[in-house]
Amino acid sequence: MIAELNRLVDDIEAHLSEDIDIAALATRLGTTEYHLRRMFSSLAGMPLSEYTRRRRMTVAAADVVDGGDRLLDVAVRYGYGSTEAFGRAFRAVHGVSPGDVRRDGGPLRAQPKLRFRLTVEGNVPMDTRITDRPAFRLVGHAARVPLIHEGVNPHIQAHIAGLPSTEHARLKALSDTEPAGLLQVSAAIDPDYAEGSELTYLHGVALDAAAVVPADLDVIDVPAGAWAVFRTSGPYPSALQSTWAATAAEWFPSNPWRLRPGPSIVAVLDRADDFSTATTELWMPVERA
Repeated sequence: MIAELNRLVDDIEAHLSEDIDIAALATRLGTTEYHLRRMFSSLAGMPLSEYTRRRRMTVAAADVVDGGDRLLDVAVRYGYGSTEAFGRAFRAVHGVSPGDVRRDGGPLRAQPKLRFRLTVEGNVPMDTRITDRPAFRLVGHAARVPLIHEGVNPHIQAHIAGLPSTEHARLKALSDTEPAGLLQVSAAIDPDYAEGSELTYLHGVALDAAAVVPADLDVIDVPAGAWAVFRTSGPYPSALQSTWAATAAEWFPSNPWRLRPGPSIVAVLDRADDFSTATTELWMPVERA
């Protein structure tokens, strides 16, 4: 996966003035656009689209400072139809307009070309299993919430707090298949995994695909497939979030699996009364790479 990401970066660099067909590039690299975008954003700390924009504006800044071409010509060279559209993208990266930079020479915020490297210590093994599951249904109460990478998500907290106390027991009684118990489900996630982008969060349980669902509950139908299951114990939610990050940095680059589209599921197996610590299982949909 590291080699594929570096080839992706090289391809972006060679085509900064063009629209890049990420789906076609992923196919040439022997992977999927979904997996490529998710791994890039997890390891780079920014969406692929944001990195491309930053690199494009970093290189474009040299043409702006040079002054040999009209700003409209520079804009068109980097794929913008007007100086206004180019100026908005330029200001978003550098914080100043192209005209100011042409006059004053700066300030500029450069985005260096990325290079991915894999360092595997191997001193902390990841508790992981692969399981094939038939189709099942995720059933519960869903809401659209913003994605937050670190710490407690207050929007999810508010969603769960707004449920009647009796609803948790009712949901748990419905559970009849793995993943067992009350589940935290994240679905319809932006492939770039951009912080602040919206996802569907469902507080619920897993049911057999043929189960009859109460009319007042939301449903996410999950097709049959393989899942990588990562077990974590420790401070909550930081230990779980660290494991989530480690799947991209350590596990996927070292194993013949890749992400496939589908929900990510967290099953809480055990927890302290105040939820300060917990044992969890993170379920991620995968396929052979």
